[in-house]
Amino acid sequence: MSTVAAVVVTYNRKDKLPTVLDHVLAQTQKPDLLVIVDNASTDGTDEVLRRYEGTDGVVLLRLEENTGGAGGFATGMNKAYELGADFVWIMDDDCYANPDALEALLTGLAKAEETMGMQLPFACSLVKWVDGSICEMNNPVTTWDWGRLISKGQESVLVQHCSFVSVLFPRWALTKHGLPLREYFIWFDDQEYTLRLSRASGPGVQVLSSVVVHDLGVNRGVNFSDVNASNMWKFEYGARNEASFRLHHENPVAFAKFVLRVHQGLKQGHVPLGLRAKLFKKVVEGVKFNPKPDMPRSVL
Repeated sequence: MSTVAAVVVTYNRKDKLPTVLDHVLAQTQKPDLLVIVDNASTDGTDEVLRRYEGTDGVVLLRLEENTGGAGGFATGMNKAYELGADFVWIMDDDCYANPDALEALLTGLAKAEETMGMQLPFACSLVKWVDGSICEMNNPVTTWDWGRLISKGQESVLVQHCSFVSVLFPRWALTKHGLPLREYFIWFDDQEYTLRLSRASGPGVQVLSSVVVHDLGVNRGVNFSDVNASNMWKFEYGARNEASFRLHHENPVAFAKFVLRVHQGLKQGHVPLGLRAKLFKKVVEGVKFNPKPDMPRSVL
């Protein structure tokens, strides 16, 4: 029987976190382990987590500093690997999984692998916003033959990459490809990781019957026209990380296209020149920024 570990990374979101955790623990196919990574929260998250201490299968990891989503997922996935998990199911601290979300992922992945005649490196859920519409930020990019499984009667599509909002990874994928890049801290870590897996080991799959709700304040994708003083710090990470990826893991043409996209977005959004300059400094920083993945460790 396969062992499944759910991994939830949280930072200063104590109001939503209990709903996330309760949904995980109420799955029709309950995960054997629930690894909760607290990224040095300062809002009283400790009090929330005390409710789950001693719960069978729950593992709490309290970090001494905020390592961002990338560091948190790398830490949590590594712990799940250390504990012998055959599958690792990861999500953010504002993701509410439908009761059968995990069961559908496991079943959908198995059916897809049987049809394709190969192992697939990940399976992701259909992510909705709180009003039931598609969550703009969490749409995976499909393959050219995305409908191959649908033509066989399955409720799944083949994808190249996805966000870290309800994704299932088999153990072999971590063994072969390592962990997400901790140094990315936040933004583009999910796209880099799932692209790393799909380019080397074949496509992932989005299981449409596996549904989660992403409780974002606004249903909008990432767009450089939205840069302002308050969200600048996130866009700085995003600009550096994607610039690094496009240059070092694709080619100079892809890097140039990214630079142009950033320029056009900033211009269309009438972003102040000072913020534009700061963002392009991060793009330049990405030229020398090229971290390597850590490999998971097993203590078994």
